[in-house]
Amino acid sequence: MTNQLTGRTIFITGSGGVLGSTYVRRMLAEGARVIASDLPGTRADALQAAHGENPDFRFYDLDVGDEDQVTGIFARILADGWQPNVVLNNAAITGELLMGAGKPFPSFADTSVSDWERTLRTNLTGAFMIARQMDRDIVGNWPCSLINVASMYALNGPHHQIYEGMPFKSFSAYSTTKAGIHGLTLWLAGYWAKRGATVNTIAPGAVFNNHSEEFQRRVGELIMAGRMAAPDEIADAMLFLCSAQAGYMTGQLVNVDGGFSGW
Repeated sequence: MTNQLTGRTIFITGSGGVLGSTYVRRMLAEGARVIASDLPGTRADALQAAHGENPDFRFYDLDVGDEDQVTGIFARILADGWQPNVVLNNAAITGELLMGAGKPFPSFADTSVSDWERTLRTNLTGAFMIARQMDRDIVGNWPCSLINVASMYALNGPHHQIYEGMPFKSFSAYSTTKAGIHGLTLWLAGYWAKRGATVNTIAPGAVFNNHSEEFQRRVGELIMAGRMAAPDEIADAMLFLCSAQAGYMTGQLVNVDGGFSGW
């Protein structure tokens, strides 16, 4: 522990997943005050059970696809006496989330417009609405940072064959939204520069989350490092982006993918 986040108050959307919960744990350990949010349910309950007694932790129910909820979120946080100076747009519909919910993975030809639009609403429109609310309530009032979470598939196409026979798939709306996330970063970085705010994108690679040995083997063959990432390895980079040491970085895409994008 280095306490590199002392003095930081970090607000994270989609905090209950494998990466989100890792960010919460690591950021608290590094001295940050952490404001977590997620949909009500088992993931939210687990976060509150793990950290609810910590005075540096707060939790808010939040659906980033609900405009009314997003419009009020920072007012609620500020009214409770917390002043976020780092925001993570981390909430997303992913293949593994859909698998856990028992959702089917249709072929591209059978993908419904409603499923496409639901993913865009959470992954991209939700990120836009969080950023827009930052613009209204935070940016320019004190120095702050936004980190948008993309993916190894933001700028690289998936190898579809690695998903053959697996219980989850890569799906078109996910890759599309993750490419769009960095477009939002680039636009905002210049727009907010004179108001004391930085904006960057982190693109995590394949993160181990109880995947089968066969899937790990297939993915490892595509990555220079030869393996999937541990969640803490992505968190290591995220901690830096949230820290004062990243203060001269803005408009950047940081790949943390074991070399997947470097071939």
